[in-house]
Amino acid sequence: MTKRDRRTYTEEFKEQMVKLYENGKSKKDLISEYDLTPTALNTWIKRSQSTGSFKEKDNRTPEEAELIKLRKELQQLKMENDILKQAALILGRK
Repeated sequence: MTKRDRRTYTEEFKEQMVKLYENGKSKKDLISEYDLTPTALNTWIKRSQSTGSFKEKDNRTPEEAELIKLRKELQQLKMENDILKQAALILGRK
C-alpha cells in the first residue's frame, strides 16, 4: 500500500459530502466515488453534527483549548526569562 499525498478540501465540498451522507448515500459509495479516506469522511460527519464547523479550532474541547493557551504562555515566559538572564550577564560584566 502506497502513501497518499495530503489533500485539502474546501468547506463547500465537505458540506456537500456530509449532506449526501445525511440524505441516504452510503459512506462506502461516497468514499469510492470521490476517492476519499474513511477517516476524513467520518471526521467531517462528526464535526458537522457536533458543532456545524469543519475547522479543528472550533471543535476543540475546553481542556484542549486551555492546554494550547498554557503552552503558549509557558513559551512566552521561558523567552522572557532567557532575555532577563542575558541582561543580567551583560549588566554583571560592567
